[in-house]
This record gives sequence, C-alpha cells and structure tokens, in this order.
Amino acid sequence: MPDYGYLAGAVGVAVAITFALRAIPFAVRARLRESALLDSIGRWMPLGAVAILAMYALSSIDVGASHHGIPQIAGVLVTAGVHLWRRNVALSILSGTAVCVVLLNWVV
Repeated sequence: MPDYGYLAGAVGVAVAITFALRAIPFAVRARLRESALLDSIGRWMPLGAVAILAMYALSSIDVGASHHGIPQIAGVLVTAGVHLWRRNVALSILSGTAVCVVLLNWVV
C-alpha cells in the first residue's frame, strides 16, 4: 500500500519547484531588462536554434539509401529559400517540413 503522505509531499515539492522556476523570471525581469548578456542571447538564440535543427535534420541522412538524403537537403533548401523570400519563420519551417515529408513518403 503506498504511503499517501510521501506521495503528497513529493507532488507538493514538484509543484513548488515548477511554480518557482516559472515565477522567478518575472520577479527579476526589471533587473535583467538592461542586461547586455540577455540582449546578446536574445539576438543569437534564434540563429543557434535553427542551426542546431538543420544539423539534426542533415545528420539523419543515410548516404547508402536510394535517395541519398535528397528529401532532407531539399527540405533545408526550401526552408532557407522561403525564409529569405518571405521572412516568415512559421511559413518557412512549415514549407520545408512539408517538402521533406512529401519527398520521403510519397516520391522517393
């Protein structure tokens, strides 16, 4: 039989930690607003995230397969092209993903 006091305590600790981790950024927001470090992180983080996602997508290429990674490379190229054309992150990611999925599942 489980110890309900122990389970309630564990859930309470998890709730308190989750609440604190979500509330702390709002509590220190005024002090961090003038931070040069956060300004720099805010400028470079989107580029870093996209670069990591592109490397992840390209790392799954199997050069021994019949398609030699053409769907993944086409998806990355379409994503970059649509983003340069429209400057819309959601549209570029959606279109690149659609091209990759269509090529992987129905063409190749």
